[in-house]
Amino acid sequence: MAESFGVDAEQYDQARPRYPDAMVERIVAESPGSRFLDVGCGTGIAARQFQAAGCRVLGVEPDARMAALARRSGVEVEVATFEAWDPAGREFDAVIAGQAWHWVDPVAGAAKAAQVLRPGGRLAAFWHVFEPPSAVADAFTEAYRRVVPDSPLNANAQSARSALDRYQALLIKAADGAGGFDASEQWRFDWQRSYTRDEWLGLLRTTGGLTPLPSDKRAEVLADVGAAIDTIGGGFMMSYTTVVVTAARTSAA
Repeated sequence: MAESFGVDAEQYDQARPRYPDAMVERIVAESPGSRFLDVGCGTGIAARQFQAAGCRVLGVEPDARMAALARRSGVEVEVATFEAWDPAGREFDAVIAGQAWHWVDPVAGAAKAAQVLRPGGRLAAFWHVFEPPSAVADAFTEAYRRVVPDSPLNANAQSARSALDRYQALLIKAADGAGGFDASEQWRFDWQRSYTRDEWLGLLRTTGGLTPLPSDKRAEVLADVGAAIDTIGGGFMMSYTTVVVTAARTSAA
């Protein structure tokens, strides 16, 4: 699944939501400098926002297709998994990961972050947590179970609340297990945006449950979800929580 997001990197870059300005500003303010490393930078969505806030950002991305698009948008990217990436003695003020840290080996990733962060530097992983209207969510769940009955995702369907808890526990455990970090913190940023039918289906096309599917099965799921959106007026307002789990590197790391 992790290798499927680059199948349509342009669609991914267009459809995926950006991050709240307040989140970017706080991470920058809480970091000791402006040299940032973006782990799993994808097409550069977060990197461009941090660049706009005055940071110098280097991305690390395992998918060459995603990295190529990021480079075209002005982001410096090195192609590698974070665990295998060679920092070559470079040091950073912050290591960030947007919608990506769950693809990184938790203990090895935290240890690599501690290795490249200067004392006081910040590790900050962040995710969007959201739940669409029940009619839309139920249509997706039912269609996905019908089209891909053997998928483990069917057994692991989680609410936004459980996803929030899971992401938080992931990084706290990793940072504590690897050592070299102060106590972790959680920052939350609540915001909303509206979606038309086409905008939501465009976002769904970039999600991990659908990107690996054959086009006919993907189209079947999207058709059912689109019909559900039509029944509620052709669009909806989504409430997002962007959660940041973060810890600062200690001088003993």
